[in-house]
Amino acid sequence: MRDKIHVVADPGVALPTCRETARATVDLDAITANVEVLRGHAGSAALMAVVKADGYGHGLLPSARAALRGGASWLGVAQLGEAMVLRDSGIHARLLSWLHIPGSDFAGAIAADIDLSVSALWSLGEVADAARGLGRTARIHLKVDTGLGRNGAFGDDWQGLLHAARVLEVEGLVRIVGIWSHFVYADEPTHPTVRRQLELFGQAVREAERAGCDLEVRHIANSAATLTNPGSAFDLVRTGLAVYGLSPVPSLGDPQSFGLTPAMTLSADLAVTKRLPCGQGLSYGHQYVTTQDTTVALVPMGYADGVPRNASNLGPVSVAGVRYTVAGRVCMDQFVLDLGPTSTAQAGDRVTLFGAGESGEPTAQDWADATGTISYEIISRIGSRVPRVYLGGPR
Repeated sequence: MRDKIHVVADPGVALPTCRETARATVDLDAITANVEVLRGHAGSAALMAVVKADGYGHGLLPSARAALRGGASWLGVAQLGEAMVLRDSGIHARLLSWLHIPGSDFAGAIAADIDLSVSALWSLGEVADAARGLGRTARIHLKVDTGLGRNGAFGDDWQGLLHAARVLEVEGLVRIVGIWSHFVYADEPTHPTVRRQLELFGQAVREAERAGCDLEVRHIANSAATLTNPGSAFDLVRTGLAVYGLSPVPSLGDPQSFGLTPAMTLSADLAVTKRLPCGQGLSYGHQYVTTQDTTVALVPMGYADGVPRNASNLGPVSVAGVRYTVAGRVCMDQFVLDLGPTSTAQAGDRVTLFGAGESGEPTAQDWADATGTISYEIISRIGSRVPRVYLGGPR
């Protein structure tokens, strides 16, 4: 039997030992296996496992270690604090952090050997100042905006950023390790913007090389591009959602069609079951009214735990292998199910909100479809009071 450990999301808070009302069970071996599959899609490119947002809700450190066991040679995070946690926990893989604001602790990052994304002159200046103060060279990745209109240097700003970075590189304050960008429509591989962005990215890379950059990595491919567009791999792919076993292109295939295994199962134990008559309203506002004498059950999870409030009368769950839908409004801490007149469910029975779908239970994609969002949001919004229970990994 595989080892199982409990991790509280906030390690600074000591909680009393008690039975959890709900839990997110994470299969670390699935994460490892998913990375192995993705490496096969990446060809000769190295693989970065993106573990931002607490490992997409799966847990930052357990997910990072599982990904490294699968062959990831890089880890990526949005926020610098996440990278520092990884370093402070003894992880020595290459790390890239990319979303910063003025006044960020660039000196701490440089001292910890963390690669930094640079998208604007202000960040280049602050990184260089921090490097100068330390007497060290900062490893930077220049980000070019090839059309997403989000982070990165756009248009003429790119040439200015590249020139300024080269001046600082000659001075020894920075080393331009990589050039990178983000796709707009990676989940639609035939969209015309994909080809155009690849052209602009290639142009930016050539400009950097002509300027004298000795690049270590060029990277633009995310999970979707890694799975569907091998020509976008370059030297490094940045895989996020697919690391956790979900399909970034659900219109083209489910996880199993890409050889992926969803790593998270979200479940709870029923708190109450009771009989109610026909015509009884359920939950706030009575947006659901029973149509017959029935058994209802209370699930002790709500929007404070990450269950979308707009899943009211929509969210799918499974009890004893039978599918049901949330009945009435999702509340802060709970929601109700109408189990029908013949149900024998009792308090303490397991209810599965989503899992791998292998036993007929709903998936994160089912929840995304029901609530008009994407599976990324479903898994990453699970709240901190839902303990993560880990299966697999090293003993």
